[in-house]
Amino acid sequence: MPADTKIGSVTRERYEQLVAQDRKLVLDETRIQFKIGDDALEIEPPRPHGGSRPAMGEEGPGVRETLERFAEDIGLSYDQIRIVRHTAGRWPRQHRSEGVPFNIHRILEKLDDRFELIQSPPPHARTGGPQWTGDAAKRLAGWQVDTPRTVQEKVEAIHDLAGDEQVAARVATDFLRRPDVAFHAANDDTARHLFNKAQTARAQQYEQAAADPLTPQENPMAPALRAVDRSMEFLDLVGAFHKFVASINRLVPQFHSQQLTEGARETVRQNITRVRAACDWVEHAVSTGETDMDEELARLLRGGE
Repeated sequence: MPADTKIGSVTRERYEQLVAQDRKLVLDETRIQFKIGDDALEIEPPRPHGGSRPAMGEEGPGVRETLERFAEDIGLSYDQIRIVRHTAGRWPRQHRSEGVPFNIHRILEKLDDRFELIQSPPPHARTGGPQWTGDAAKRLAGWQVDTPRTVQEKVEAIHDLAGDEQVAARVATDFLRRPDVAFHAANDDTARHLFNKAQTARAQQYEQAAADPLTPQENPMAPALRAVDRSMEFLDLVGAFHKFVASINRLVPQFHSQQLTEGARETVRQNITRVRAACDWVEHAVSTGETDMDEELARLLRGGE
């Protein structure tokens, strides 16, 4: 990278100066947090199970009150004291890694092999050198990362954001309007089964709404049900294309070793004509919204009856 390249609004040189200064502040903060945690442990040390007081993380009578007083006297919150005390207890002084931020210790604190693990930082995604980052530690600890990179991490992030049912329904409907997404969804047996159940529920809701004379206005479920209905129709259509293409891909290569009679060839040609007409009809419907068919097309699709 050229020396005069800017990072954000500053030169690279200035950026590196700021990084060095702030890295020192982070390490100073790490020492402060561990010091406060050690002091909290000295004031209220953990006790083994069966002792006069509960073990670390199981605060008994009087412990919380003492820690709340300590937090108030030094100007911190009880939750801050609780966190630094717990992390300090999980990381005895001889196992703490100099130069690694307190937050990394906190993320890794529940891992059984944390003392060895923290000595071997993973490669940094940008520089390639060994360096701990918050996301690297979270991946090892099984936490959700701040910046998803893998497909699974991105899926988990979407699931987390779409925890609310209304949000999830809106997201699912929007995604199913994307042809490639709907195509893959149509291959999932569970998804198809759940859509079938939704279609049944939709029909029942429509029937109930139509039979209820006390509700002249539209049933509040109707818009969502119509969205499900449209999504199902789209999935069924895409699924039909997928099944047809998959069948053709499987069957046509088998003709290499077969001798077809002229009658068989004519039957294939007639069906090709029907398929082309059906595809033209679908394309017209998608382009114009018109789904009517004339008598000739209807006869052709019935097989020339």
